[in-house]
Amino acid sequence: PASQFSPSKFSNMKSVIFAALVASAAAFAPSAKVAKTTSLNAFEDELGAQPPLGFYDPLGLVADGDQEKFDRLRYVEIKHGRICQ
Repeated sequence: PASQFSPSKFSNMKSVIFAALVASAAAFAPSAKVAKTTSLNAFEDELGAQPPLGFYDPLGLVADGDQEKFDRLRYVEIKHGRICQ
């Protein structure tokens, strides 16, 4: 056999390559900038907030900006840290 590729396999392969190129180009597209919320800015001056992250709350536990909840979580964190020592 001179050629193992039929026209339908060749167009299928072109489609797969095109899809892969589009997906890889989309991965490097710029994302929209998200403004910092004022609730997180409420804790920027707390102990442990360091540049470049500032106040780091990946789970959003104090996303509402409640100072009482923040103080309780900080107290529990310190207590558990002391118990683990």
